[in-house]
Amino acid sequence: MSVPEKNTLIFGRHPIVDALKSGARLDKIFLQSGVRGEFEQEIRQLCKEYDVPLQYVPKERMARMVKGNHQGIIGHLALLDYYRLEDVVPGIFEKGETPLLLLLDRVTDVRNLGAIARSAEVCGVQALVVPKSGSALINSDAIKTSAGALTRLAVCRENSLVTAVEYLQNSGIQVLASDLKAEKFVFQMDLTLPTALVIGSEDEGVQPALLSRVSGRFRIPQQGATDSFNVSVATGIMLYEALRQRMLPA
Repeated sequence: MSVPEKNTLIFGRHPIVDALKSGARLDKIFLQSGVRGEFEQEIRQLCKEYDVPLQYVPKERMARMVKGNHQGIIGHLALLDYYRLEDVVPGIFEKGETPLLLLLDRVTDVRNLGAIARSAEVCGVQALVVPKSGSALINSDAIKTSAGALTRLAVCRENSLVTAVEYLQNSGIQVLASDLKAEKFVFQMDLTLPTALVIGSEDEGVQPALLSRVSGRFRIPQQGATDSFNVSVATGIMLYEALRQRMLPA
């Protein structure tokens, strides 16, 4: 799990409440485990009202984030605006473009996230979809690794990737998942259609709850003894295949 940078943090009860109520862009709120009572209830309500992820963390981790009196609460300032998938998808169709989207399932390394975003932007992806919890923070390392691509992509942060998959399928977009056990290779899939690719975590791949709902599965051909490609390299291969198919003469 990535650790927030000092210059993107605010802390203390009044500063956090004021930031939430003023509509400041917040990536996440960290609340110390064990904090209870009216303040904890107020923070939960404000995070729900302003759509900011809330995470309970141990006292020891809070101390590593901030050297000072954080009063049991720390906020991570967002470095970019997040979009709603329901707002982005209709806009893609209205422009006459064929959707190509990426759903990142529990990709927690900021450099992998940045590298994926860089390949995505180069290959014509219109939106990157990440879950509100269990994903790498989009910090300056991620943006730097992406060569600024994260600031040029529509990044959608969703409560549930399962719900996101269902929405995309209902919108006429096939949702395909990378799966080492799949029978078909990536080049056997028709990626000229409206497509969303699901990319799994560095260690566990795509979670079963998502695999059971996708429109199809594929794998990347490989030889050698290594288990698989790095997640950012694998994503680049998939996206290049989509770009290659879409650039072929009709």
